[in-house]
Amino acid sequence: MPFDLGSLISAGGRVRIGGHTTEELMSTGAAHIVGSDGTTEGGASDVVQQSDLTGNKKSLFIGINYFGTKSELKGCINDVKNLREFVIDTMQFPDDKDHMRVLIDDGNGDAMPTRDAIMKHMNWLVAGAQKGDSLFFHYSGHGGTSKDKNDSDEQDGQDETLCPMDYATKGQIIDDLVHKHLVEVLPPGVRLTAIVDACHSGSVFDLAYTYNIDANNAIIEVDNKKIAMDAAKAAYAAHKKGDKMGMLKHGLKGAKAIFDELKGNNYEDKPAGGSGDGVTDARVSNKETVADVIQFSGCMDSQTSADAHIKGQATGAFSWAFIESIKSHGVGKQTYIELLTNIRQLLAGKYTQVPQMSTGYKMNMQTPFIM
Repeated sequence: MPFDLGSLISAGGRVRIGGHTTEELMSTGAAHIVGSDGTTEGGASDVVQQSDLTGNKKSLFIGINYFGTKSELKGCINDVKNLREFVIDTMQFPDDKDHMRVLIDDGNGDAMPTRDAIMKHMNWLVAGAQKGDSLFFHYSGHGGTSKDKNDSDEQDGQDETLCPMDYATKGQIIDDLVHKHLVEVLPPGVRLTAIVDACHSGSVFDLAYTYNIDANNAIIEVDNKKIAMDAAKAAYAAHKKGDKMGMLKHGLKGAKAIFDELKGNNYEDKPAGGSGDGVTDARVSNKETVADVIQFSGCMDSQTSADAHIKGQATGAFSWAFIESIKSHGVGKQTYIELLTNIRQLLAGKYTQVPQMSTGYKMNMQTPFIM
């Protein structure tokens, strides 16, 4: 996550992202309103090869209730059972052990959702993926944040995380690892659809573009890598001036490490493209993908996802809304814009969380949702 969507709020039709209004980000080219054709300025990506979904289908489900702990949840295992049934019956995913794995902490799955088991099964999900394959990843459990210790690509200095059942002793799984093990390894022509129903989950796949809905129901496309790049340039300029407050203002708490690296590589003496700012796009990972990767999340990075009680069952509100929207409208009958809007409408007025969608590439939001 190159920046924290946690500060995105809707007010009077205006959206604020990282302290900036949508209009301000649009003026820099970091955000655009999605047009009626489903694309923003410049159109959808012509680089990413979308999967034709004619190959294998594999799925991984992770649900953690954290039984016997102070952070126990009620609906995560139910989420897995509901989503598993949904993808088998509605999306025709096979349920044999070669194509589907379930990690839940009641002892009735293929394995307990420990950190080691989750990492192992992430690798299993993407192993051998080929053009035409459709992969599905579902996580329902706690999400969190952790200080960014790696590539300093977080504007707020925080990595978003998934919390295994043994996170207290083995640690959380940071977004950089999720991206490395589930996204970077995928070849062109593979689709990975991810559903993450967890707190602070907005950008846990660390993807390049985020799609959200403002108070006027307009779809906003945010270029995460451009925001990170602009923040890096601003923080670097502040560093050059000795302006420590300016560095903090631009949200790169790990900026000193970047600047030290830049100095070591003589970036101060090698302006990028004649701009003279000493920062190149290569210094900030762009997180674009060659595979067809799409993440739906239950909330923004700063928000919590509701552990709800719906129709007599404990369940994650977002997982329920995702299933409900597709069942009520039919498979392939909603575009990505419509699906995101319908999910939000199902949750609006009942829950404060704002679902969002992230992709590894600029996509046409009028594309029908299938997997």
